[in-house]
Amino acid sequence: MLVEVSFEAVGSIATAAATIVLVVLLYRTVKQFEATVEVSRIQTEYRFRPWIGHLGAIKKMDDSINGDCQFSISVRNFGELPASGVTAKFALFSKLPSKDELKTTDMTTFSLGPMLPSMDKQYWFFIPSDKWKKAADGQEKIFTALYFDYAASGKKSGYGLISEYNSDSKNFIHREMWIDDSKL
Repeated sequence: MLVEVSFEAVGSIATAAATIVLVVLLYRTVKQFEATVEVSRIQTEYRFRPWIGHLGAIKKMDDSINGDCQFSISVRNFGELPASGVTAKFALFSKLPSKDELKTTDMTTFSLGPMLPSMDKQYWFFIPSDKWKKAADGQEKIFTALYFDYAASGKKSGYGLISEYNSDSKNFIHREMWIDDSKL
């Protein structure tokens, strides 16, 4: 038994198969575009923004402007966009504070102003001379908490740093560092 197949039937079957292939390719293209858009969103959110953080160690300055022991830390914008207003906060503790404890602590605040990409600024803080002498002699522990906050991409961002003075090595050891991001 011989089945006759017309050119019209073959053409209809080929058109249906081509249509199915096109639909599958179109679906895969749309999925690829979705993935590309998601990667672009993540890159824009995390790359194209300011990133404020410390650069190097906490240094004791030889001269003080107010009689207390003066210290300096370099702050840098590691991001690709400027930070419009950076605020530095400082607190001194005699025991290791937690991040949650810093939220309820009254911290000394200072505006560092705007910071362009790759810009460095110095932040100074002070430790009372009597406390510093005891810490330098190893009689007392000193912990410093520094926090830098700024707005980025419609979010309140921040960088925190808790350090302990080590009298044996005569420098500050960074105990904890973290980054905060929250909606404004």
